[in-house]
Amino acid sequence: MKIGEKIKNLRLFCDLTQEELADRCELTKGYISQLENDLTSPSIATLIDLLSALGTDLKEFFSDISAEEKISFTKGEFIEKRTDEYVMNWLVPNAQKNMMEPIHLLLYPGQSTDRDIPHEGEEFGYVLKGEITLIVGKRKVKVKKGESFYFTSKALHKIENNSSANAELIWVSTPPSF
Repeated sequence: MKIGEKIKNLRLFCDLTQEELADRCELTKGYISQLENDLTSPSIATLIDLLSALGTDLKEFFSDISAEEKISFTKGEFIEKRTDEYVMNWLVPNAQKNMMEPIHLLLYPGQSTDRDIPHEGEEFGYVLKGEITLIVGKRKVKVKKGESFYFTSKALHKIENNSSANAELIWVSTPPSF
């Protein structure tokens, strides 16, 4: 692995000159030049400082590029659950290993999601179509198309569709509860 080349690429990606990077790390421009040309190697402490100034860390810097995580998913990869009440699509396969769990929810008229028990985390949603009633603890809030909601998951919560038309929303929870 050519550390100097990777540092140079990161520096250019951050739109920094050698001098700007050197100033941020209390190094000289000459040292940065030697480093980028693999004429010298940084100490671990210096490398940590450089990477911090470049917005990354040792783990990310040394990760295998060929093992990059997938960042785009097709409809065929979604995990779908159909019930008489709703159609739920988990938009990111294996999201339980991530910090967030994005879901597309189609909620039929007069129906609701299952009650979700209190847990650590937060919930966010954006209504794409129709209108829902969000129930968090003893509070009931109507959320219409083009509106969003956000709450901590400290109380029982669920979503109801009390209208005569389908409701559709994007729902993101953290941590995943799937």
